[in-house]
Amino acid sequence: HVQLVESGGGSVSAGGSLTLSCVSSGYTYKSACMSWFRQVPGKEREGVAAIDSSGRTSYADSVKDRFRISKDNAKATVTLQMSSMKVEDTAMYYCAAAENFTPTVWGAGWHRHCFGDWSQGTQVTVS
Repeated sequence: HVQLVESGGGSVSAGGSLTLSCVSSGYTYKSACMSWFRQVPGKEREGVAAIDSSGRTSYADSVKDRFRISKDNAKATVTLQMSSMKVEDTAMYYCAAAENFTPTVWGAGWHRHCFGDWSQGTQVTVS
């Protein structure tokens, strides 16, 4: 049974930092990717960042150089460190994961395709 449980959402001032964490269970990690998506009401869910089983990363242009995704295989945890935050980063953030994911199949922007299972979501508000 696959499960993703995230934590770390909240409110922050513009220019500040926030870290989200997601603990997963039920994955073998052999070829899994893990990612973060976000969604605001009335808009489609947007891929933010992803990391594959080899540690390769992919980011949305809007967060590149401000957000950093990392993972700890021993703790089955993926983390999104967000800095220099902007009001437009306000959204519900979701952790996602997918088994048997090959980034080269998707090419550039593969972070948008790393999903299959989802966390419950956590609100991030920047003001």
